[in-house]
Amino acid sequence: MSGRRRLAVFASGSGTNFEAIAAACERGEIDARVVLMVCDKPGARVVERAAEHGVEAFVFSAKEYVSKADYEREIVRRLDAAGVELVCLAGYMRIVGEVLLGAYEGRIINIHPSLLPAFRGAHAIEQAFEYGVKVFGVTIHYVDATLDGGRIIAQRAFEYDGDDVAELEARIHAVEYPLYVETIRKLLEER
Repeated sequence: MSGRRRLAVFASGSGTNFEAIAAACERGEIDARVVLMVCDKPGARVVERAAEHGVEAFVFSAKEYVSKADYEREIVRRLDAAGVELVCLAGYMRIVGEVLLGAYEGRIINIHPSLLPAFRGAHAIEQAFEYGVKVFGVTIHYVDATLDGGRIIAQRAFEYDGDDVAELEARIHAVEYPLYVETIRKLLEER
């Protein structure tokens, strides 16, 4: 077990992508283990999911820190202590700052519920839906200093011509989970 690659997953909400990644590691689909979950929302469901998988959690409230740099220094300290090789953002609703980017640049990836570069930001699904998009999708990209602007690693598209946002979100999740697992496995194999 100690020779397996070491991942951290960052999330702010229910943690369904965290769950998909942790379960894939446990099943051996990814030759790694999630050694740290970082969450900026005390009480988020992802905290319970981490406990259910025996994953150490660092849960913080940004307002308890003087600055973004302060809480990111603490995150970097914990990532380093856990020997994390790859950081996977999975519904983490904070923009990554200079401290974390400086320490882990090229080793932070994010999953986004649109075909980037279209519909960046927090409400991509709703924006695409309201715009009348007929081809939706998911993008996995490296994180850099731009909002959802890092180099694209993987994308998967599907057609949807319905009128139910909840149904659309479910379709997006059905694409997200396997795509993130496949992409993480591939990135680790290439490293």
